[in-house]
Amino acid sequence: MCGIIARIGHGDAAETLLSGLENLEYRGYDSAGIAVQNGSGVKVHKCSGEVSELKSQLEARPNGNMGIGHTRWSTHGPPTDENAHPHTDTVGDVAVVHNGVIENYDELKADLRSKGHEFESDTDTEVIPHLIDEYRQETGDTETAVQKTVSTLEGSYAIAAIVDGEEAVYAARKGSPLVLGLDDDEWFLASDVPAFLDFTDEVIYLEEGDLVVLEPDSYRITDLEGKPVDRATDTVDWDPEDAGKGEFDHYMLKEIYNQPTSLSNTIEGRAGDGEVSFEDLSPGTFSDVDAVQFVACGTSYHAAMYGGQLLRSAGIRTEVLRASEYESTTGPVDENTLVVAVTQSGETADTLEAVREATSRGARSLAVTNVVGSTAARTADDAVYIRAGPEVGVAATKTYSSQAVTLALLTQHIASDIPNGEPTADKSALLESLQDLPEHVEAVLESSRAEAVAREWLDSKSYFFIGHGLSHSVALEGALKFKEITYEHAEGFASGQLKHGPLALVTDETPIFAVYTGGGDEKTKTNAIEARSRGAPIIAVGPDEHALADEADTHLSVPDTHPVWAGLLANVQLQLVSYHAAKLLERPIDKPRNLAKSVTVE
Repeated sequence: MCGIIARIGHGDAAETLLSGLENLEYRGYDSAGIAVQNGSGVKVHKCSGEVSELKSQLEARPNGNMGIGHTRWSTHGPPTDENAHPHTDTVGDVAVVHNGVIENYDELKADLRSKGHEFESDTDTEVIPHLIDEYRQETGDTETAVQKTVSTLEGSYAIAAIVDGEEAVYAARKGSPLVLGLDDDEWFLASDVPAFLDFTDEVIYLEEGDLVVLEPDSYRITDLEGKPVDRATDTVDWDPEDAGKGEFDHYMLKEIYNQPTSLSNTIEGRAGDGEVSFEDLSPGTFSDVDAVQFVACGTSYHAAMYGGQLLRSAGIRTEVLRASEYESTTGPVDENTLVVAVTQSGETADTLEAVREATSRGARSLAVTNVVGSTAARTADDAVYIRAGPEVGVAATKTYSSQAVTLALLTQHIASDIPNGEPTADKSALLESLQDLPEHVEAVLESSRAEAVAREWLDSKSYFFIGHGLSHSVALEGALKFKEITYEHAEGFASGQLKHGPLALVTDETPIFAVYTGGGDEKTKTNAIEARSRGAPIIAVGPDEHALADEADTHLSVPDTHPVWAGLLANVQLQLVSYHAAKLLERPIDKPRNLAKSVTVE
């Protein structure tokens, strides 16, 4: 979950590396560092803390036309200066940055120590520059040394390395993302496109086992045996301004307010004349499917729950499984099983492993992701893109909304394909009301009382979120957002489960956010009123025309719409409550402690 940036070309590299690291901080912000090669040695500058701390320590930018950088999310060793990347070999000739986990690093470190290598950190990464150094001495060639090094590593990695006296950046990937950026007079490598989007939109998504050598005027990609491989060049359609904060105080707030636009992009061309169509899925694509499994983690799991509920309602056997538990919890899988992998980044390690496991059992796979060219999109048999645009805030907001809408449409597509599937009876009304969703989100953003609600119950002991049916996943997502960025205790429950244990925790210091859609919400109303009889304040979140709105202590209103979309409008209200509570508590909203955007390690 760390962020990697590398650059080589004409002119100094340091400022570009620092800019890339700032754009990648959503991937980790425990420590940061850069290494620049300028013909008189490899100069490493690193420290614990955020990129701003690194910049403040660099009174003068190091000179050099090539270099590597890293912003860390700690896995091996605490966030200290010593554990910050880049790491070097004993004499400092080889510098390396790494994202991933080297599973056999203890064994490798012991062997290297027996050969005289000295280590200064607790990280698994530090064995890599020492291995490159060892193999350089053995072979006399750096590219061969890198090939031998990565062949020795067990686990996952995206690696970029520079070597004293050589005008080249060496890189390789296995199980962790790495993308090559192409400009007229410079090349880039990064964990994610936003790192260099200010400079170029021409990219090559590197694949498993690729090894890359960048030189000032050329690049080449080979396999681990040195055989050249061809990789397609893509153009990223994200605007660089989309990856910035603009006029907003935080990325999260910008991305909440961006939802009318992102949802319009998600919907465009997919729902018209009472039918659903996806650009890469022809009618009948899923005609031989008799069971569907959704696999996902975190916020994507809650979006998968949304889709799973709708697919079950269409009469199709459906499971929604946590990707991290897939191997031990999944039931029978065969060639008639469709596994839908829901992952914003397309690089979520647990989700990718679940897809590989399902594929090994004969299942078909479909990736629902935000990133064209991501590992999930390339690994799955088919891919559908949510088209939400770049999301930088660690707490997912607009991507959840776009995932849920994409999955809702996908369920109708699947139900139409499968012989015993039953698309919703009011399909035309469902799709017609979808066209109003961006406008309805805009109305919520303009009229929300979320800041006042957050302020009124800011000093509460715990926060509960409840919902029934589709609203259950919204309640879980609301609780997740709240705990992620406020650091306050929050839990989500199915409405009917409140009395089966959690009610013991309810006091007058436990506000309950009751989410409803206007369809089948009696359990939510009943349990909310029961909690209020124990002293809990109730915040109703849903359309105005509902009895719970009158019963509650306060009401966060959403426009009247189809019940399938009402839950997503309620979710926008809960996003705003979380944001304003975190702001009042002076939390680091875009960089919550211990969390990173893309979970690329298991």
